[in-house]
Amino acid sequence: MLITRARIAMSSSTTSNLNLWLNNGRVSFSPVVSAETPILDLHKCLVFPGLINAHDHLELNLFPKLGCGPYANASAWAKDIYRPHEPPVQQHLKVPKRLRLRWGGIKNLISGVTTVAHHNAFQPIFLEPSFPVRVVKRYGWAHSMRFSPDWEARLQSTPADYPFVIHAAEGTDEAASREVQILAKAGALHRSTVLVHGVGITCSDVPLLKGADTSLVWCPTSNHFTLNRSLDMGVLNSGIPVALGSDSAMTADGDLLDELRVAHRRVDAHRLYTMVTSEPARMLKLPVGFGQICDGGPADLLVMRDRGQTPAITLLESYPELVIIGGRIQLVSSDFARLCPRSILKDLQPLKVEGRDRYLVSGDISSLLNETTRALEDAPRLAGKAIAA
Repeated sequence: MLITRARIAMSSSTTSNLNLWLNNGRVSFSPVVSAETPILDLHKCLVFPGLINAHDHLELNLFPKLGCGPYANASAWAKDIYRPHEPPVQQHLKVPKRLRLRWGGIKNLISGVTTVAHHNAFQPIFLEPSFPVRVVKRYGWAHSMRFSPDWEARLQSTPADYPFVIHAAEGTDEAASREVQILAKAGALHRSTVLVHGVGITCSDVPLLKGADTSLVWCPTSNHFTLNRSLDMGVLNSGIPVALGSDSAMTADGDLLDELRVAHRRVDAHRLYTMVTSEPARMLKLPVGFGQICDGGPADLLVMRDRGQTPAITLLESYPELVIIGGRIQLVSSDFARLCPRSILKDLQPLKVEGRDRYLVSGDISSLLNETTRALEDAPRLAGKAIAA
């Protein structure tokens, strides 16, 4: 496939007028000649690297928000909402996990995400060619110190070149604020450690985290819902590496684009751009080329309408028109589909998303929606948004 006449985002503020050839799942800046190469004219469009969501629980995105906070910590929230034999949890658990995981992938796809970090055990379904997005597969993890008593053993069994991801300091009480010190004493803070949430991080913790080059994942709407507080501005501005995550629909307001818009109230657009591209690529130790558009890099691309703004501002003000993963079109808006060669749209099916657009999405959307509706005995909502075929 040849992508032509678009502006290509090279950073949060710079663009290039390169042509992109997509071949064998990779981007080439040099011509790859073939008589059958489809041409995609993206005039008046801006092409981004596919976004990277640093934190999601993919199987939980059909659930409604649960709980009535604020809570002192995540454990108090979990104790309050864990009612598996009562509605609405009972009905949603009737939806097979394979369906819920696939919907979690679609939630990310419609927000321009091409790679997501799933915070739970890696599932075989993620390796299926039809799964909507890439899922990070090289990682160690523990849910948290509270819910993974074996977290130290998990950490020790994680290869040195893998990230180790754990919920930490997820609260506003003394117990949450002690967790960074506990991790430090256990030797768990290092370059591969990724702490999720971190609301309870104190000023005295910052030198420890910076000295260890430990990273943070920020989930602003989830933090506000459960704790009525988010990362301290001193922590955000301390120089600790921070990426953005969407968490799940049980606590968050939507998908990664929704998180970007909320996060912009506290962080400038250019830094936010790095929080969903280069920063998560680095902290999750993804292969070279992820989080950027480069010669030989993965053909994972997000396309938005070009209104003459910088890539950083466009990302905050627009929605996806096209998402390409591994050189294959996975999503296209209904309006934009009219401009695409029919040959590259043949395997896509319609999906309407409340507040967004009508899309064509890769996969058997009709069957997925019908099976989910039967199991749920109601019309599903994806990350709080109504969906329909």
